[in-house]
Amino acid sequence: MLKAGSRLAGKVAIVTGGGSGYGAGIATRFAQEGAKVVIADIDEEGSQRIASVRPDSLSFHKTNVTSQSDWESLFKTAESRYGPVSLLVNNAGTSYKNKPTNEVTLNDFNKCFDVNVKGVFFGSQTFLQRALTNGTGGVMLNIASVGATRPRPGLVWYNASKGAIWNVTKGLAAEYGPHGIRVNSLCPLLGGTGLFEAFSGMPDTPENRGKFINNVPLGRLCEATDVANAALFLASDEAQFITGINLEVDGGRAV
Repeated sequence: MLKAGSRLAGKVAIVTGGGSGYGAGIATRFAQEGAKVVIADIDEEGSQRIASVRPDSLSFHKTNVTSQSDWESLFKTAESRYGPVSLLVNNAGTSYKNKPTNEVTLNDFNKCFDVNVKGVFFGSQTFLQRALTNGTGGVMLNIASVGATRPRPGLVWYNASKGAIWNVTKGLAAEYGPHGIRVNSLCPLLGGTGLFEAFSGMPDTPENRGKFINNVPLGRLCEATDVANAALFLASDEAQFITGINLEVDGGRAV
């Protein structure tokens, strides 16, 4: 049995969008379990705040995931600080406000696919090239959404971008499993992180939260710790025979 706090000992991780929300939870949880973690985010203030909690194992590198050159700089920084990167969490994502699909603008569409899909493209290319060169294998986790498997009205193109990640995860797992590289994704439910109205299309009131939660068998919204604990398991050696899955962390919402 692994000693508490050592499940990721000796690992170097990058977590995009780690300055807040699910990403902050993942970065912090990984550090608690022994990993050295670089938070990659455009939010400098939030990221520095998260990193300051465990400065011995958490640090920040400002990164725009839609920029290929930023990805190169990010990996070089992580390698110079801690060594070869063995874990990549593609968590950074964005959406638009829930609205009728025929009102979605080109800017809404481009923003979703640039961050949610192109960001993962650049990240996976950068990570895989290094993992193959080093011959050390590794783990990539993509944060998709329950909307990838159970899309609902109002966020059609956001859900489509996450559906692409659902598909990419399986394709990469099949292609790179023989090289010792595992690729999985998490599909979380909406969390109570200030985005309830944007994602649900309803004002954030106790009544509306109640209506939403009524469709969740476990009776609550998703929390950062839920996603972080699932990510920890898939990143650890406990999941060494698991690849190509899209794990729903949704309290049963997609049932």
